[in-house]
Formats: sequence, C-alpha cells, structure tokens
Amino acid sequence: MTQKECIKAVIFDWAGTIIDYGCFAPMHAFIQTFEETGVPITIREARMPMGLLKWDHIQAILQMERVKDRWIAKFGKEPVKEDVDRLYVRFEVILMESLNMYTDPIPRALETVKQLRDAGIAIGSTTGYTSDMMKVIVPEAKRKGYTPDFMIASDEAKAGRPYPYMIFQNLIELGIYPPRAVIKVGDTVSDIHEGRNAGVWTVAVILGSSELGLTQREVESMHADELAVRMNETRRTFEQAGADYIIGSIDQLPIVIEELERSGLERGLR
Repeated sequence: MTQKECIKAVIFDWAGTIIDYGCFAPMHAFIQTFEETGVPITIREARMPMGLLKWDHIQAILQMERVKDRWIAKFGKEPVKEDVDRLYVRFEVILMESLNMYTDPIPRALETVKQLRDAGIAIGSTTGYTSDMMKVIVPEAKRKGYTPDFMIASDEAKAGRPYPYMIFQNLIELGIYPPRAVIKVGDTVSDIHEGRNAGVWTVAVILGSSELGLTQREVESMHADELAVRMNETRRTFEQAGADYIIGSIDQLPIVIEELERSGLERGLR
C-alpha cells in the first residue's frame, strides 16, 4: 500500500443522486399503483425500499406488516407472486408515462461530475430502474448534460440491489481495480448495501435524496432548525446502513475523495 493510491472511479446512482431531486418519479407511481388496488400506502412505505429493482420494491412493500394486513382485509388472502406481477405491470405503465418529467440534474451534480472527470476519475452508474425505463431517462439526461462512462440497469445484471453485480460489471467495463479504489455514491439504504457488498467505499448524499424525501423548494423554504432535524434523521439512517461517509450535498464528494487519498485508501478499510 502506498500513498500514491487514488480513487479511480465513482459509481453514481441516478434518481435522487444525480437527477430527480427527492426521487419523486417512482414514489408517485408506487402510491398511485397501490391506491388503484384499494390498498393505499403512505409516502414513507413507498420510499423505504427505494433503490431496489422495482419488482422487488413492490414485493417489499407488500411484505410490510401494515400493508399486508390491509391487503388481507381487502382480498382475503396474503399477496402472492402473481399479485406482485400484476402490480408491477401497472406501476411500469404509470411510471413510463411521467418518467421524462423527472430528469433534471440535481444542483451542483454536473459540476461535481466534471470536477471528477477533470481529475481523471471514471464515472460509472447503477440504478433500480430497468433498461426500458433507462431508455427514457438516458437521452433526457444526456440532453441536460449528464452521461456516465458506463451504465447498467437493474434487469441487466444477475440480480439488482442489494447484490453487488451491477457494481462488479462497472469495474469490469471500466477496467478498474482494486475495489478500494472505487466509491459508490447513492441516496438510499440499498445503495449503501450494494456498495458494501461489492467491497467499495460508500458515500450517502442527504440533500436531494429519496431518504430525505423533500423537494428542492421544500428544502429552500424550510426553517433551518427543522431542516437540520430532518437531515440528522436521514444521517442516522445512513449510519445504521453502514455508509463509510455521509455528505450533505453532492458537491462535498471531492472532499471525501481528498480525505481517502490522503489516508492511502486505508482508513476504515473493511
């Protein structure tokens, strides 16, 4: 191990990390899907499994005790795989109808990506979206200034998050080794689990995240004390998930990279 070791790649999540401040596109679709079944869910229930493959996300919601109890009361039996399949089909239709409306870059995300590229760092990506969903998002994001060096959708790997396969494919395609020279950046607990399972560094972002669940306008208009409370709650969630670093906003990422490189990528090495 030498001090010359440096971060070679950063693998970003998409919604809630680089685009779609607050990760609202899937949240609205999940809520509408369950509303139509007669088993409405809360915003919190819609967001808790965020970052998973969307089919898995629906399954996770159905396994929540409150939701399952209401489902049984409504339909007289526990939800099964066929119910997940049916809900997913409807969810996908709802999401695809509005997905292109949620592709604006999060403030300072593009500038941060440029700073990393200028430093010779490769930009990878993983997502809970499927390849069909990404066909809508990628052209819009490109038009607005963002294109990673490599991207992979959740249905293009052996399994989505929290499994590490999308990250592994990034490392293969980008030609990056070892894993300790890589950072996974995301806005959900499943992002952190994905990164930890891949053996890379993990950085959680609070502002703009699904976990915080606020619009940019809400953040800007909220009283500073209340915002601090909300951000600290989100920070604790990421701490419990095992994030190596937690940053307030995406533009603080270069500071984390400087600290890691100063320590020779060794501090806190798992």
